[in-house]
Amino acid sequence: MRIRVADAIGLLLAGPIACLGQTTPTDRTAPAYPQTRTIEVIDSYHGVRVPDPYRWLEDLDSAEVKAWIDAQNRVTFDYLAAIPARTAIRNRLAELQDFERYEVPVLHGGRYFFTRNSGLQNQSVLYVADSLEGEPRVLLDPNQLAADGTVAVANTAYTHDGRLLAYGLTRAGSDWIELRVRDVDSCRDLPDRIEWVKASGASWTRDGRGFFYCRFDEPKGDKLESSNYVHQLYFHRLGTPQSEDRLIYSRPDQKEWLFEARVTDDGQYLIIQVMQGCESKNRVYYLDLRDEHAQIVKLLDQFDAEYSFIDHDGPIFRFQTNRDAPRRRVVAIDIREPRESRWQEVIREAAETLESAAVVDDHFIVRYLKDARSQVKVFDLAGQFVREVALPGIGSANGFGGKRSDRETFYTYTGYADPGTIYRHIVRTGESTVYKTPRLRFRPDEYETRQIFFTSKDGTRVPMFLTHRKGLIFDGAGPTLLCGYGGFGIPTTPYFSAANVVWMEMGGLYAQACIRGGGEYGEEWHNAGRLRNKQTCFDDFIAAAEWLIANGYTRPEKLAIHGGSNGGLLVGACMTQRPELYGAALPAVGVHDMLRFTKFTIGWAWTTEFGRPDDPEMFPILRAYSPLHQVRPGTRYPATLITTADHDDRVVPSHSFKFAAALQAAQAGAAPILIRVDTSAGHGRGKATRQRIEEAADRWAFLVRQLDMRLPESLLSAER
Repeated sequence: MRIRVADAIGLLLAGPIACLGQTTPTDRTAPAYPQTRTIEVIDSYHGVRVPDPYRWLEDLDSAEVKAWIDAQNRVTFDYLAAIPARTAIRNRLAELQDFERYEVPVLHGGRYFFTRNSGLQNQSVLYVADSLEGEPRVLLDPNQLAADGTVAVANTAYTHDGRLLAYGLTRAGSDWIELRVRDVDSCRDLPDRIEWVKASGASWTRDGRGFFYCRFDEPKGDKLESSNYVHQLYFHRLGTPQSEDRLIYSRPDQKEWLFEARVTDDGQYLIIQVMQGCESKNRVYYLDLRDEHAQIVKLLDQFDAEYSFIDHDGPIFRFQTNRDAPRRRVVAIDIREPRESRWQEVIREAAETLESAAVVDDHFIVRYLKDARSQVKVFDLAGQFVREVALPGIGSANGFGGKRSDRETFYTYTGYADPGTIYRHIVRTGESTVYKTPRLRFRPDEYETRQIFFTSKDGTRVPMFLTHRKGLIFDGAGPTLLCGYGGFGIPTTPYFSAANVVWMEMGGLYAQACIRGGGEYGEEWHNAGRLRNKQTCFDDFIAAAEWLIANGYTRPEKLAIHGGSNGGLLVGACMTQRPELYGAALPAVGVHDMLRFTKFTIGWAWTTEFGRPDDPEMFPILRAYSPLHQVRPGTRYPATLITTADHDDRVVPSHSFKFAAALQAAQAGAAPILIRVDTSAGHGRGKATRQRIEEAADRWAFLVRQLDMRLPESLLSAER
């Protein structure tokens, strides 16, 4: 489900900026789009006839669709290449992205494992070191696996002794994973290969003789488009072929169930979480691995709440849950007497939203969200508060992982203009020290982030972050980029993006609205923006745009909106509901056909968030906001750049194809409707650095033209 070196460039000053005539005036005539034919296809939903004239664009393997993609890309890339500022923007993006960055290290068997990117490497490289001060060596470099950088590492799992690594590879952005095993000492792969893995990593047994994983059957049709049903939990014994893997659990009678398996740190139990689609409720089963004849035990089987296993002491299992606590709490369950009346509350629900809890050095480290910004607290195992971890400014803290026996943990703290300092934290003393800090080609202290609250249509108070270069003058006409997500209980929190820094260097305001449907305020906030309440997400986002205009930050012709995946749906819905409110729209890998999303790959899993088109109560709700079905001929839509990728097997690109065709046919104004289809890329995971830079350059160049932006000469000089 996100997207650097002190510079002496000084792009924006606290006052008027001398600019050259570097932009091309906003277009007055629309581009000549490729011809998109229509066909006579009419579906009937509960007695309502719904035409689908662009159904043929769903056939991703057809020569006609491929020719249509090529023709659309020619129009789009010719248009973008003609924008004079694009080269300078791309150069600055590459310059800012070129900084050394690390991910939080993990400790296994006395060795530290971490990833590092030297700057512009397409994929980060995995390293291992015998100590924090020791010289690291390369363990796995995915850049050596594909010349174009489109093979990525998806998941990693280490044996308890740190001698073996199970890792997943994805190709060209696909969600399909191939699991492999590497010997850490020799840095060579073993013969083991596991295929058709999706929505799963690996979890090793304590002795390192094998691991558990989940997979689907090999698709009978197109692997990037066919629906995926019947998740299966297997055990793979090291050194044996996949055909001999042992099936641990499967429910063909419940084809929409998904599994997640985890071996406890002491190796005693296999914890099995059972999910249905993307529902925030789950079941919990377990298997006693000490007994080869043991049967799976259904510990929590009511599907009444969210339960996330933390750790255990013998038969006492600890869970993070929202059972009777919408913002979550920690409870202890004795598996010998698991009825709810016997549960013990360990950490009670707080005013803040509990995001995650881990046990390190016999202490709970609990991450909370306080108005969508991070707060971290430490408790003892009895649930008594010990201390709060001091965090700098407005930002997001992530990490704090480890085993119960570890004495240290690591975390990273990031913000909109802070790419993330990694800290080493000693649990017993509460001391945090800097482990790694990036060297940047810009000055983070030249930027500021503020949090404001606006009132939505129904009177609800909604938070929004505003970030910009210090000294930026707000005269009611500033270029503004408003972003949002609002779905699946996923909170929108501060994060770093080199592309967003360039946007702010260009004179733009970056606004992030924490709308309902996300998890900023727990399950109640999530429920307020899903299923029958989904329109609330769009109302919140529209209210954010109206607030920015009413409070003198921008005006409609200078306002752009952007979001990806569920956020792409958000942008598509808002631009079709209120087209006059925006100067430009950037929907990325969006779900735009709300009547057919269940037909492809894992789309059926989203029915827990959106509802089902075949439900007579949900059909009119889905149709009422479905971007594709709300396109109206003769409407003046904002300038639109739709982005997708040919290997997106999560939100298949036909959503974007059909939406683009419908908008191009309906557009009454001169504002362009373009679609950019990336090749050898998917939904976003594993995308090569060069691909991210090129796509961001195209987005910002498009906005320079459509918002009629005047760029500082210091940025334009990067072209020369």
